Amino acid sequence: MAVERIVDARGSSDDGDMPDEQQKFENTLRPQRLSEYIGQESLKTSLQLAIDAAKQRNEPIDHVLLFGPPGLGKTTLAGVIANEMAANTKKKGEEQKPNFKVASGPGISRPGDLASVLTSLQDGDVLFIDEIHRLSRQVEETLYSAMEDYVIDIMIGKGPAVRSVRLSLPRFTLIGATTRAGALANPLRDRFGLVYRLEYYSEPHIKEIITRSSRILDLTITDEAATMLSSRARLTPRIANRLLKRVRDYAELNNNGKIDVAIAEQSLELLQIDRLGLDIADRSLLRTILDHYGERPVGIKTLAALTGDEASTIEDYYEPYLMQIGFLERTPRGRVVTGRAKKHLG
Repeated sequence: MAVERIVDARGSSDDGDMPDEQQKFENTLRPQRLSEYIGQESLKTSLQLAIDAAKQRNEPIDHVLLFGPPGLGKTTLAGVIANEMAANTKKKGEEQKPNFKVASGPGISRPGDLASVLTSLQDGDVLFIDEIHRLSRQVEETLYSAMEDYVIDIMIGKGPAVRSVRLSLPRFTLIGATTRAGALANPLRDRFGLVYRLEYYSEPHIKEIITRSSRILDLTITDEAATMLSSRARLTPRIANRLLKRVRDYAELNNNGKIDVAIAEQSLELLQIDRLGLDIADRSLLRTILDHYGERPVGIKTLAALTGDEASTIEDYYEPYLMQIGFLERTPRGRVVTGRAKKHLG
């Protein structure tokens, strides 16, 4: 699959300053087809049905909205959808055309930016917009007609001479990804024909991902070490691959590249990641609540001020997993640390 990354108005791509080695590492580990994608079984079944039906009708798949906590594979799944649909647009004897274009919500700041992206598409192309909830209201409203009727209205001229011009667009598929589905305007959310929530993975699925990544990277890892890493990856594939990368570095310097339980344990201890996958920041957040409020609830803004983190960072990154494992409760009055968390912290 060829991927084209849209450059925003400031001249930077949506990948930011990600080093080439890190980007290569991420792309190498991404599954390319739905059959390679591990986990999210019910989502895959529904998506496969939609893809097969669209192929049978010889038309693009309906617009797709993917939401859920960060690191669960929304971008990867968008690429998989593009790959699965590419065979539908490829004619015999011709090369597969670039059909997957990537942009980010903050990078499309004006309706003109969106018009430039949409008019560059071809029939059957897949446009992926990450952080789609961060699109401005004006850009959102421009997107309505593009998604529904495949047309876009742009304003030309100024003052009394201003006029509206309607441009026809190719039949494309928009895939939006967000960690905050509730932040999307209802008219935009309603225009997605397929809406999927990505759930946290089970430890066996995380272990499968670690084993697959190890095989791709030509690493030697024992079954016990893969089990240990899967138990500390916060049920999140991105974190699992990141831990594997750090343990790989440690193993190459201390055990000729072989990853066993002892090496994995030493690596994770060096990273200060405990047996449940909590790091320094997680434990600091829980202890801050206990030290200042004990068993009383604390509001998100107060908690953000105490920790120095953005409220959105706490809500999107820390809270989901802490709530998933029963360490944090969200009540109408604020956040409360549970007895289970107190026991874990000692």
